[in-house]
Amino acid sequence: MAKRFPVEYYAERILAHDRLGLSRAITLVESTLPSDRELAHRVMDLVLPYSGNSVRIGITGVPGVGKSTFIEAFGNYVTNTLGKKLAVLAIDPTSQKTGGSILGDKTRMETLAGNKMAYIRPSPAGQSLGGVTRSTRESIMLCEAAGFEVIFVETVGVGQSETAVNEMVDFFLLLMLAGAGDELQGIKKGIMEMADAVVITKADGQNLQKARVARAEYQSALHLFPHAASGWVPKVSISSALENTGISEIWKTIGSYLELVKNGSFFEQKRQNQNLHWLHESIRQTLLDRFFAKPEVVKTLPELEQKVLKGEVSAFAAAEELLQLSHL
Repeated sequence: MAKRFPVEYYAERILAHDRLGLSRAITLVESTLPSDRELAHRVMDLVLPYSGNSVRIGITGVPGVGKSTFIEAFGNYVTNTLGKKLAVLAIDPTSQKTGGSILGDKTRMETLAGNKMAYIRPSPAGQSLGGVTRSTRESIMLCEAAGFEVIFVETVGVGQSETAVNEMVDFFLLLMLAGAGDELQGIKKGIMEMADAVVITKADGQNLQKARVARAEYQSALHLFPHAASGWVPKVSISSALENTGISEIWKTIGSYLELVKNGSFFEQKRQNQNLHWLHESIRQTLLDRFFAKPEVVKTLPELEQKVLKGEVSAFAAAEELLQLSHL
């Protein structure tokens, strides 16, 4: 196990904008060890007053849409042109054999990884639903306390993680391809309503005209969805990370959205509702962790699993027996 430090070390290094201290703190909140979780909670309590001051942007899209290439181009614009400090939390698919990240985001974003204004943290998704790690929200807050002004949260784009990401960001950006069939883009049916903006990527060369047509089609489709509580009408734009076009327009769209929602009470209410959502999620996850850690459950679960497999007992009866054993 990696060396652990006193709680004051993590808080002091984060507030001093020290990247090594930040990385160590994120490693701590990613740990599932009970002792690490307790230490992580204490660290979070200390840095909480210094969090919440960033623009949180969720970015998703199907594999092949060019998320990493887009994020690198967009990230370089945020850091180099706007002069803002950027943290990228990239949720990687996890190898079920090794438990490690498969895609390796730092190798896919070499220019941004070498940018002193940017911090990239690939996180293995583990067993969490849809690839959103249980620690992602805590990592966002740690990055904010460490002085990062813009946070990107990239999902694997498998269709399940988007709802979770939407509950932890201010602006949700959906990347789409022009001319791809519904089989490839089936993800869009469930998340188009969540998107605050849609970007048609790879709008260059022979794809440029297709991207323009797709932009018009998606803009028309978005008008069919119910109006958002914020009053915001989602925008559709085209972009080429290869030619570095359309990037500044996307940032302007985000700025327009934030101006709208911050003029009223929507922005603050959304953040408050997100806090409540993650309170309930934390309760659920903690109960699950404690349940499966119970010695009685560890001992009895394999036997009951075999009985369920053989049809000797129903899943419901087995679950009830385990719950009674756990005394939760």
